[in-house]
Amino acid sequence: MTTIEFNSHYSNLESLLFAFAMKLTANREDARDLLQETIMRAYASKDRFAMGTNFKAWITTIMRNCFINEYRKRRTRNKVEQPLEENHEVAVKKAVRNSGPSIIMMKELRSMLNKIGDAHRVPFEMFFNGYEYQEIAEVLHLPMGTVKSRIFFARKKMKEMIDFSFGRDYFRRA
Repeated sequence: MTTIEFNSHYSNLESLLFAFAMKLTANREDARDLLQETIMRAYASKDRFAMGTNFKAWITTIMRNCFINEYRKRRTRNKVEQPLEENHEVAVKKAVRNSGPSIIMMKELRSMLNKIGDAHRVPFEMFFNGYEYQEIAEVLHLPMGTVKSRIFFARKKMKEMIDFSFGRDYFRRA
């Protein structure tokens, strides 16, 4: 793959990759760092990319692996930090007049999502971010049935935690 081809493929996916990085890190600065690390690694490995295959799956796999490697480094150093929900707070403040309760709810939802293990959380977030089951399966190197099952169980677990924390039918009262 030439540099021009790489830049062309990358420019078509830049916003999607940043959104995926935000979903993984839940922090704008960490997402930028993850995106930069991904681009550097992908560019260094561009000659190993098989033309005609799925560039999106290839580069998101690199991003996922960069994220996992960084997560493991932080965990082993006992420096795992809870991400600050700055972006969610800003969005909620703009959309809701009395944003205090909504900000608290967004933090609680993120906390609940973080309680789901990575095996279920990552496919769930990817699906929520607009990835198709097949794309998730390719990126995570899993059978499609496993991806569907993990998303199903993540949704089920989230519903149970929401029902427990906010009360059954909380979101139906709108």
